[in-house]
Amino acid sequence: MDLENIQSIEKATRFGRNELFRVGTALLFIAAIMLYTRSLGVDAPNLVMLSIAAMIGGYMALNIGANDVANNVGPAVGSRALTMSGAIVIAAVFEASGALIAGGDVVGTIKKGIIDPTVIGDTDTFIWLMMAALLAAAIWLNAATAMGAPVSTTHSIVGGVLGAGIAAGGVDIANWDRFAQIAASWVISPVLGGIIAAAFLYLIKRSITYQSQMVAAARRQVPILVGAMAWVFATYLSLKGLHKVIELGFLMSLAAGFIVGILVYLLVRLAINHYAQQLDNSKESIDQLFTIPLIFAAALLSFAHGANDVANAVGPLAAINDSVVAGQFSTTASVPLWVMMVGAVGIALGLALYGPKLIRTVGSEITELDRMRAYCIAMAAAITVIIASQLGLPVSSTHIAVGGVFGVGLLREYLKVTYRRIIDEIEDHYEGEDRTVVESFLETFNAASFQEKGDLLRELKATRGKRLISKRERKSLKRVYRQELVKRSAVVKIVAAWLITVPASGLLAALLYFTIRGMLLP
Repeated sequence: MDLENIQSIEKATRFGRNELFRVGTALLFIAAIMLYTRSLGVDAPNLVMLSIAAMIGGYMALNIGANDVANNVGPAVGSRALTMSGAIVIAAVFEASGALIAGGDVVGTIKKGIIDPTVIGDTDTFIWLMMAALLAAAIWLNAATAMGAPVSTTHSIVGGVLGAGIAAGGVDIANWDRFAQIAASWVISPVLGGIIAAAFLYLIKRSITYQSQMVAAARRQVPILVGAMAWVFATYLSLKGLHKVIELGFLMSLAAGFIVGILVYLLVRLAINHYAQQLDNSKESIDQLFTIPLIFAAALLSFAHGANDVANAVGPLAAINDSVVAGQFSTTASVPLWVMMVGAVGIALGLALYGPKLIRTVGSEITELDRMRAYCIAMAAAITVIIASQLGLPVSSTHIAVGGVFGVGLLREYLKVTYRRIIDEIEDHYEGEDRTVVESFLETFNAASFQEKGDLLRELKATRGKRLISKRERKSLKRVYRQELVKRSAVVKIVAAWLITVPASGLLAALLYFTIRGMLLP
């Protein structure tokens, strides 16, 4: 066999080798969990149950890392503020750090109070219920990751607990009022995230990129924007990342965040004043100023996510461990270090092995992102969570981040279509005149600031009358730019996955509960 044939075989089998490596590494992690649980000194009958639950918990953690973490770093990767490798390292380190440092010593066993545990008859039934819920949520997350759809891990486990709970205790076990709030978050999260992200992008365009002197505008506005980001993220980290370590309250967190924001504003203003002479008067040059803030945002979002969402993996496992050790179940459970390690290491490993697919989906497959747009999405994620937590609204970080991506994409569509329509109206006004006159006006128009553009248009319409392009031409332009700027197939796929997350994981959990119960009954 000659060298050329060998190289062809190597190239053809590369995908299979990579996939085998990922699957093998994940299986080794789950096997290591099983071997560790055998050293815990638990009685033989309970040891089997705990080992199985621990392996399912590790499988769940892997899938959280593969699917959910992409929301924190996807925009930074899509905007090229971070490389894929750099994003994975940062996210893995800060996710694990958040879980271990601020994950808390106690977690709720019944996620979001979705079912009433007092209806459950005995400890064995409770253990079977939690195992079914955890496994169903993990399988659904695995399927969603394979489809390239970022879904909410919280909604997955809520659906699992609801489905298994109804199977174990009937319809009356469910807290339907609480479920209605969670269902409302399917709409609240992406809409609120999209509106906030679009608002920040419009603010940046109006105050910086639509100005004729962008560098001068950036010297004024970028320190304010980055200082505001520091304020929001310091508040967010205090409320959602460190609240299990130190409880400051909303006003104290807001005040501490404001101090951090002021300090960052002063530092950034000095840095930008120093480097302003090296900046070109272009959007690309201004875009570079948001690189470092985005890296910090990705790290802090990952830390807060690890501190909060690790409970999705270890909450049911901690509940099973507590039930096995104490012989009874409760609404809260202590979290042993080994259980927290399963969650932290599993999330980091899942991200490294399977995270790139969802990172690319969030970062580049919905709409094109630059650093300014990614900044807006990060701000939307933090602000929405802060607002929702104070209003008591159950929102999904996944839905917020993806909604933010939709928001900036749809705003760009609107602005592009509007700008194209304005150019066509200008061409229409100058119809029949020398082309040099039209090009001269367009050159002046493009170089003008936002306010100056408005003055030029008003003056043009006043002197030449208002003549607009036809409604049919506008609709045609709108369709063209929508197809170019926001990928509709990605939107449909992701929204469909959101809608069926709770029903799919719930139905699967019910089937798994009956299967486990049937196998373990004497």
